[in-house]
Amino acid sequence: MKLLEVHILQTVAPSNLNRDDTGSPKDALFGGFRRARISSQAQKRAVRVAFKDWPLLSEEERAVRTKRLVEELLRSRRLEGVEEGLARRAVENALNALKFGVKEGRTEYLFFLGNRELDALAQQIRENLEALSGEVKGKKKAEVPDELKKALERVLDGGKAVDLALFGRMLADRPGLGVDAAAQVAHALSTHKVDREFDFYTAVDDLNPKEATGAGMMGDVEFYSATLYRYAVVDLEKLLENLQGDKELALKGALAFLEAFALTLPSGKQNSFAAHNPPLFVAFRAGEGMPRNLATAFERPIRPREDAPLSRLSAEALMEEWARFDRVYGPLSPEWKGALDLTEAQGDGLPRLEDLKALKEKVAEAVRALLEV
Repeated sequence: MKLLEVHILQTVAPSNLNRDDTGSPKDALFGGFRRARISSQAQKRAVRVAFKDWPLLSEEERAVRTKRLVEELLRSRRLEGVEEGLARRAVENALNALKFGVKEGRTEYLFFLGNRELDALAQQIRENLEALSGEVKGKKKAEVPDELKKALERVLDGGKAVDLALFGRMLADRPGLGVDAAAQVAHALSTHKVDREFDFYTAVDDLNPKEATGAGMMGDVEFYSATLYRYAVVDLEKLLENLQGDKELALKGALAFLEAFALTLPSGKQNSFAAHNPPLFVAFRAGEGMPRNLATAFERPIRPREDAPLSRLSAEALMEEWARFDRVYGPLSPEWKGALDLTEAQGDGLPRLEDLKALKEKVAEAVRALLEV
């Protein structure tokens, strides 16, 4: 396996970045102790938002996840000038022919579709309006022809959308249209045990008369602060396959993922906490071999000390685990690695890089060599 791994240590101030169904910050038991947790899904969503907002990828290199495919297709430039009722019937029939189950203008489940796929699907609909609208030369036609169904399916090839290539597409009813994810993202865990805390808040009614007392509103919100270990791995060969062999786009996608994953977190309750804390340690490992999640470095929780911050103690434990696994299982072959380290941790064998630009250049060197770009 040709892989790119990212290992991050990130200390966040009091926050509630990722909530469960009760509004509490997510957590998990690990090594027998309660840990802060940020889900894999929430981290991937933050990465996809960064792809668009920064922007790291163009619109045609991205995908959209929605149940609103009918409206999205009707807005396509490919269907401009088509009578609305005719276009809507054609779009809904096309989606039902693909077994996406349109009801009341929505598909039955969220569908992850590349923007190029959307455009190609709209083009197929435009070219086959009569057959898809249910009328052929004034006569009602009950079903979409099999040849047309196959043509509609053929355009759903991933569309060279980088986020779709990275995170995949799973359709239980249509496995043939699925895309195996090239990236795996672990749930972030604190390197130490945590206890939740509560913030009791009140809000004053600005128009209260002077003689009135008490709050206009009150409540509480749970939070914690933590040093988080975050891990992700990208299968570079699968990424290239999903992007239909486009090596330059695979390189661009790998670098976009590295930057977005390193610099984003979910945005839950940020208006209340403003926990905008960049990572203190970002390391990568690239080459051929098997992936290694190093969360076991923190199976025994890191204990706070007055003479050393948790971030530095966590970085030293991480590098010790990295070296131990290398001794037992061997390094990647060939291998590229390096780290940004703001913790001043003690440890050998992991080259330090000056800044994010240098890290990206080193990763680009590795990906180019591995994919023969």
